[in-house]
Amino acid sequence: MGNCVARSGTAVDAGGDGGEDGKRRRRRWKTPREDQLGMVPGRIFSNEGRSRTATVYTQQGRKGINQEAMLVWDGFGGKDESVLSGVFDGHGPHGHVVARRVRDSLPLRLMSAARDSGADMPAAAWRKAFARAYKAMDKDLRSHPSLDCFCSGSTAVTVLKLGSDLYMANIGDSRAVLGSREATGGGMVAVQLTVDLKPDVPSEAERIKKCRGRVFALQDEPEVPRVWLPFDDAPGLAMARAFGDFCLKDYGVISVPEFFHWSLTEKDQFVILASDGVWDVLSNQEAVDIVSASPSRSKAAKSLVEAATREWKTKYPTSKIDDCAVVCLYLDGKMDHERDSTASLDNISIEEGSVADPNEPQEQEPTLTRNFTVRTVAGSTQEKTLAGVDARIAGVANDQNWSGLDGVTRVNSLVQLPRFSEERAIG
Repeated sequence: MGNCVARSGTAVDAGGDGGEDGKRRRRRWKTPREDQLGMVPGRIFSNEGRSRTATVYTQQGRKGINQEAMLVWDGFGGKDESVLSGVFDGHGPHGHVVARRVRDSLPLRLMSAARDSGADMPAAAWRKAFARAYKAMDKDLRSHPSLDCFCSGSTAVTVLKLGSDLYMANIGDSRAVLGSREATGGGMVAVQLTVDLKPDVPSEAERIKKCRGRVFALQDEPEVPRVWLPFDDAPGLAMARAFGDFCLKDYGVISVPEFFHWSLTEKDQFVILASDGVWDVLSNQEAVDIVSASPSRSKAAKSLVEAATREWKTKYPTSKIDDCAVVCLYLDGKMDHERDSTASLDNISIEEGSVADPNEPQEQEPTLTRNFTVRTVAGSTQEKTLAGVDARIAGVANDQNWSGLDGVTRVNSLVQLPRFSEERAIG
């Protein structure tokens, strides 16, 4: 991580740690090998599918190859009451491969971090386990022999449901939102569970600047703060934390997750995990209302993605639609019992062939070229704070379009490659 030392994320605990009586029952987490993941029951990871507790769906946008990856793992760690879910949004020339690598490897590293802990780990112990897993994941990417993550990376929002508790870790700008039923009236209310870690969050900007990184927005998109190298107007990363992106790891971008704990009640119905392609055009409450109104739970994720796509076309008709990925995790552990003659409810994954293996030939990878239309003075106008994470946080949509080299594009995660990395990252 170079000369930047990052502090661990702050734990938000809605229900306390539950105390330690020294008599916890010890159970080892069962960790499969990575080459066995495709055969694990209850694990779905494809473009569309459902398990006993969740439904997933992703749709490619108009910016090139779909760089999103998703995961739902029922019975995570060999525990019936455990479900791990995640959304991983890649960016950069090899972002799609990075996102899939994180999807497959991060859960195993979390299992390893929790393997020797008791069955009733408190929130503080889970915070440490997630931090160790995220650190090990980034180290794996840095040392990977064939995956170039110098100017490519991925977000990660992960939610572990363990009994009546949610343990969450987040880097980047993917988001988790809870759908909860109101005490009176029976309506649904949205509760944002994670924070979008953008470069203009005050604590994030302070860390980046202390590490000699620069934070400012382009003139054509004044409300999209980005991270830049101290000596070059590149790469312009639109998030403050990410896996990979090693060209910025010495300049304040980190992979340390923010950790959150939520104690569930009978009012809590479902959790939505989604990439910024959804949150850029839909508010938290709109997303919760769409999922709640879905006539079929198994189609809820698809309904939300389709609604986001319609909003893109309505709000930004001249823009390229972003990739969208959604996981809908139902907290009562129930899913529609629909007839399906081609798959079982234990592990349903549609379009398996669309999930690329990092070792197989891929579609044409997206590339970035240098341009010189950047502004060299700080100009971010958007302010966010980390306060009130355990309360309802309103989603903020960016309203600016910017003219790209190939049509009009709205908020790319990266603008351009550094001069010294062009051959390495593209070639």
